[in-house]
Amino acid sequence: MKENNLKIKKLVNFGPSGRAVAQPIDNSLLDNIFEHLTMERYANVQYFSIYLWFQERDLNGFASHFLSESKGEMEHAQKFADYLIARGQSVKLDEIPAPVQDWDSIEDLISYSFNMEADLTSSLQQLYSISERISDTRTNVFLDPIIDAQTKSEDEFANILGKVKFASNQPSAILLIDSDLKKK
Repeated sequence: MKENNLKIKKLVNFGPSGRAVAQPIDNSLLDNIFEHLTMERYANVQYFSIYLWFQERDLNGFASHFLSESKGEMEHAQKFADYLIARGQSVKLDEIPAPVQDWDSIEDLISYSFNMEADLTSSLQQLYSISERISDTRTNVFLDPIIDAQTKSEDEFANILGKVKFASNQPSAILLIDSDLKKK
């Protein structure tokens, strides 16, 4: 009986966190997930910084939008951390750079945000491609709804950028966009 228990214990794989895992995560995929987690955390801090920038200028619609985005990025980071833990990994948090806090224009700020969203989308697509190549279906299933939401977020920023660009820094037009964002 004791010998059978030893054989059963040897059949179970354990991850670095000590949790049982059905399928270990490939090191290349894991490194890329850690990198993406850092990107999500940076986006959280950057959007919070942008929230403050708009708040200081009494543009409450923009401020509200970026506070919501900041919270959303933290939720994404948490999803990745929870996923790593579920897969038996210890979560490695890398240092994140200080956020940009000075902007020449609202258009520059929104352009920066759009590019950050596009980078997040590219990172997710890279994760998907890696997990597909190594047949890590668990990761593909995990990523599917995240990629869908990320694509929608990128589209939303493209829409806001289009409006801000069209407004040509005209205060009345910016206030209309701000009012529109406040309603959402």
